[in-house]
Amino acid sequence: MSIINSTIPDFSVQAYHDEAFKTVTRQDLQGKWAVFFFYPADFTFVCPTELGDLADKYDELKKAGVEVYSVSTDTHFVHKAWHDASPTIKRIRFPMLADPTGALSRFFGVYIEEAGLAYRGTFVVDPEGKVRIAEIQDNSVGRNAEELVRKVQAAQFVASHDGEVCPAKWKPGAATLRPGLDLVGKL
Repeated sequence: MSIINSTIPDFSVQAYHDEAFKTVTRQDLQGKWAVFFFYPADFTFVCPTELGDLADKYDELKKAGVEVYSVSTDTHFVHKAWHDASPTIKRIRFPMLADPTGALSRFFGVYIEEAGLAYRGTFVVDPEGKVRIAEIQDNSVGRNAEELVRKVQAAQFVASHDGEVCPAKWKPGAATLRPGLDLVGKL
């Protein structure tokens, strides 16, 4: 069963954010776009390259009304230790969610039971709490934050432009499509 259009459940997790430990709940997402960015573990190899790339795009996402939540099965204490130890992770300004029980990872379908870790998963959630974009990949392949920003922009565009869809490589300002009989077989 696909997670697309599923409503995220109630949750309450600890996070490391802005030099403090905080609790993040489903209520924190109400009325805004969110990105859940799952990765296997702190103090690893591909993960800091992805999180650093995402940190570079954070201002652009915030400007678009999106909050980013990175998530691993590490505790919030480990997130703080990694933040303190790594120059790349020090650049992160978004909440780093702790999911040591795997509850969030299981809901999003990224939990690896035998390892207690998460696959790399990226999920875009709309202001009503529905999953609009879901992407899961093997842990050996890193993601591209620039493409994530483009996908978020497309999801936001179609959410506010009823009947329009965004073609491949669409970027803000480019032409969209309005599906209909006149386009069948003509693209």
